[in-house]
Amino acid sequence: MTIVLGSPTVGRRHSATHDDPARDARLAAVRDGALGSVHSWELVTAVDGPGTRLTYFLSGCALRCLYCQNPDTWKLPDGVPTTIDEVKARIFRYAPVLRATHGGLTVSGGEPLLQTAFLGRMLSYAKDLGLHTAVDTSGFLGARASDTLLDNTDLVLLDVKSGLPETYRMVTGRNLAPTLAFGRRLADRGNRIWIRYVLVPDLTDAVENVDAVADYVAELQQRGPGGVIERVEILPFHQMGKDKWHQLGITYPLEDTEPPGAELTERVRAQFRARGLTVY
Repeated sequence: MTIVLGSPTVGRRHSATHDDPARDARLAAVRDGALGSVHSWELVTAVDGPGTRLTYFLSGCALRCLYCQNPDTWKLPDGVPTTIDEVKARIFRYAPVLRATHGGLTVSGGEPLLQTAFLGRMLSYAKDLGLHTAVDTSGFLGARASDTLLDNTDLVLLDVKSGLPETYRMVTGRNLAPTLAFGRRLADRGNRIWIRYVLVPDLTDAVENVDAVADYVAELQQRGPGGVIERVEILPFHQMGKDKWHQLGITYPLEDTEPPGAELTERVRAQFRARGLTVY
C-alpha cells in the first residue's frame, strides 16, 4: 500500500467520475494522523535523548545531505504504512522500562516534521503515558510544527548542518533560513534543545562556518529563558552509510572523505566551548 500525500502527478488523467474510495480513505487517515510512513524503530540508550529511548524513524525528507547515512529514508512512499494504533501499542509495551530509566520516545527520520499529524499523535500519546518526548529534526520544516506539537515535545534534537548559507546549501541542497527561524522560535518558547553538528573535513569544518553555528547557538542560549541549550554534540563524520548509497544506486559524493582527526574535532569543540556552551 502506498501513502499518497500530494497532488496527482501533472499530466496524469483523472476523472471526477472515477473515484477511488481506498485512496481517499488513505489520504483521510494520513491527514488525521491515523496512518504514517515508518522506516524503522529501535531501542537505544542515551543516544537520542536521556535514558532508554524507543526511537521511531519516519520516512520522507526534504533535504539531501551529502553525508546522510540513511538515504533509504528520503522517499515517503518507501516506508512501511503504519497505523497510529500499532505505534501506540509498541509505546505502551515499552513504557515501563522507558519510565524506569527516565527515558521516553524519540521520533527521528528522515524528517519527522514531514508527517506532522502522525508525529503529533505519537507525541501526545507518549505524554499521556507520562513519558519524556524528543524530536530529532533539521528544523527546515519547522514552520509545520504547531504550538500544540511543540508543547508535547520535551526536547528538540536540532541538527544545524552549517552556519553559512552557501555551505548549508552545498551540504543539503536547501536554504538555511528556515532552520535558523525554527531554532529562535524554540528558544523563545523555552523548549529544551540539544544541538547536533556533523563535522565533515573539507565540507563543514571551515573556521568561519563553525563560528557562524557557534554564534547562532550562543544567541539561542541567551534568548531562551533559563538557558535552553542543554548540550552541543559534535558528531564526527564516518563512512557507515556509504553502502546504502551504493545499494540504492546513488552517486556518493563523499566517497573518499576521511573521518576528522582528533585535532580537528577538538578545535571545533573548542569553538563552541568558547561561547560558554556545554559540548560533547
